Amino acid sequence: MSIRCAIIRHAPTQWNAEKRLQGRTDIGLGAQGRIVAASWTVPAGWRSWRVLSSPLVRARETAAILFPNTPAEIEPAIAEMSFGDWEGFTLETLRGAPGSDADSREAMGLDFRAPNGESPREVQQRLLPLLMRLSEEGRDTVLISHKAVQRALYALASGWHMTEKPTTKLKDGRAHLFELANDGSPLVTELNIDLEIHG
Repeated sequence: MSIRCAIIRHAPTQWNAEKRLQGRTDIGLGAQGRIVAASWTVPAGWRSWRVLSSPLVRARETAAILFPNTPAEIEPAIAEMSFGDWEGFTLETLRGAPGSDADSREAMGLDFRAPNGESPREVQQRLLPLLMRLSEEGRDTVLISHKAVQRALYALASGWHMTEKPTTKLKDGRAHLFELANDGSPLVTELNIDLEIHG
């Protein structure tokens, strides 16, 4: 029996609105983010699934709002990618800084790494043991996580190297569904599932 794994990015924070890189900086949702999360409804069939949340508060708050009857288990493997020294800054600011190497770093795709940060490939390396465990345990699971993590998961499933635009853009406020093979390898099932149309 195949195991299904859905991933949902947390609801927006003030730093998201300001286009600041958050990474491991522990920013909460705030009033507007909680309103957005409360407007989302997951597919009815997912409400019986196990829920895993990133340890960061913005993900934990989103999980509690979306799944009020299913306490989320905290899973460190789906914490946001660290952006190191770049956290708190916008990409526009970083690209425009004197002597900036932001463009050349971004062009590295899966091996992009902010100074003192983490790469998408390293995110994949911490995701793979989790996905294998989920497959072995045989329980359909929802992950409440972050943008860089869902991009890394999509790249694993699709073979995207992140050096070009993805075949399908992962939209905010959507869920993405994968099937896990016996070894935990993810396969794309459905992307950009609307969270506002399910009863």
